[in-house]
Amino acid sequence: MWCPGELFYKHQCMQTVAIPQHPVLTTDQTFAALGLSEPILRLVQEIGFLHPTPIQAAVIPVALEGRDLIGLAETGSGKTAAFALPLAERLTHGQGLRGLILSPTREIALQTKAFLDLFGGDHHLSTVCLIGGVKMGPQIHGLRRRPDIVVATPGRLYDHLERGNVRLDEIEALVLDEADHMLDLGFLPQVQRILQEVPDQRQTLMFSATMPPIIERLAQRFMHDPVVIDITPEGKAAQGISHRLYLVDPENKKALILALLRQELGSTLVFIRRKSDAEWLAGVLEREGHPVERIHSNLSQGQRVQALQGFREGEHRILVATDIAARGIDVEGISHVVNYDLPNEPESYVHRIGRTARAGASGIAISLCDADEMPYLRSIEKLIRMSLPATDRRTGPVRTAQPATPAGHNRSRPKGQDRHRGGERQGQPRNGQPRNAQRNAQRNGQPNSTRPNPNRGKPKPAHSGPARGHHARAGQPAVADQPINDISRVAFLNREIEPRRNSEQRRIADRPE
Repeated sequence: MWCPGELFYKHQCMQTVAIPQHPVLTTDQTFAALGLSEPILRLVQEIGFLHPTPIQAAVIPVALEGRDLIGLAETGSGKTAAFALPLAERLTHGQGLRGLILSPTREIALQTKAFLDLFGGDHHLSTVCLIGGVKMGPQIHGLRRRPDIVVATPGRLYDHLERGNVRLDEIEALVLDEADHMLDLGFLPQVQRILQEVPDQRQTLMFSATMPPIIERLAQRFMHDPVVIDITPEGKAAQGISHRLYLVDPENKKALILALLRQELGSTLVFIRRKSDAEWLAGVLEREGHPVERIHSNLSQGQRVQALQGFREGEHRILVATDIAARGIDVEGISHVVNYDLPNEPESYVHRIGRTARAGASGIAISLCDADEMPYLRSIEKLIRMSLPATDRRTGPVRTAQPATPAGHNRSRPKGQDRHRGGERQGQPRNGQPRNAQRNAQRNGQPNSTRPNPNRGKPKPAHSGPARGHHARAGQPAVADQPINDISRVAFLNREIEPRRNSEQRRIADRPE
């Protein structure tokens, strides 16, 4: 295995982006045997690459021949270099825009550009990165300088196409990184619009850790007789991961993760479904004294880079993230991945836990699962072909799970249930009390739900101290004298909020029939 020295790339916004630096399992082949030229080989040796990884050894010769291919390999296997080296070999400077790489996230795009700046140095290849979250002005200036390669996220590239800032009619090589995510329902219309601008006669390379059959069929439409290179492990999930599953009542998830984080030390990546919940959970952990940072798409690009850099350098032991960080983010030494919410697509589970146990190392994947998430759990276990060893921490009666959410939908709770985490339907009594009794209990200082309502914007900051005024605040323990790591008596209440009506609506409502 190899592990090069610290390499950093200065983005055009003066943000430092680290190239992934972690040990990678390699073959006994040499890069010279793959057909690379002498200048590229010298650069590879200077960087510290001694032997190719399995995906690199299989992909590079085929890509140098100009063939279309689909490359499947587990996360952390060196897929980026597998397409960056052939691009640097085949393209030459000064012939206009010839290479296009589409990435699902800004972070992956920046890492890809860092690789291309290194590998394309001998051919003086110039690369422009088009991502959201930053101003378009510098990107437009870079496009006017006739770059050789564009690395872009689909949304920002689509914006530049609509404004006439870029033309793709001379593209010779197209790369779709994390192809299953790229061709997901959310990205497919943008990708189809982009492909309309790309010549039919081109080389297309697709890379991902997973490729479901339906996505593979869509990929076939965009390619010409592709070679499929699949070196994923039999169980689909990365090797070396110890899986742990906790069956838990939804209202007890917060107490459980606090207890787990006190027991499980080490660099920990926590995944949660919603952006508002990421802010909420990071605030909860912060108030408990944990060094934590958060990353999600509502943050600016500078904030996201800073959060990742702090996590990579050990400034923060815990990073709370939405699925934006599940694909392609390469941080060395992550020992634990925690799924606070199970993903509603099983492939996302593979991407999430792939952040640990990189290149032969060991890691721990912990998942918290409530009754509503049982269909997601069954889909995950079917995909990875194993049953997750479970510990039952449920204290209430076991409820029957609702049917799984169809693929493509991002609904964290089955239809008709309360948005908060209690699980009962709105308008029904809770804890055997009438609704009016619950309201009176809230006015007497008992807390409401600790998890924010996603439809009410950014969650209000929670207070760890006593409640102020008439209502308890989010984040306060439900039982004052109960230890936070004891989840057996965590109360959970919710009250129905009626819509506000103006005077005209009240007058009509009060009018006798």
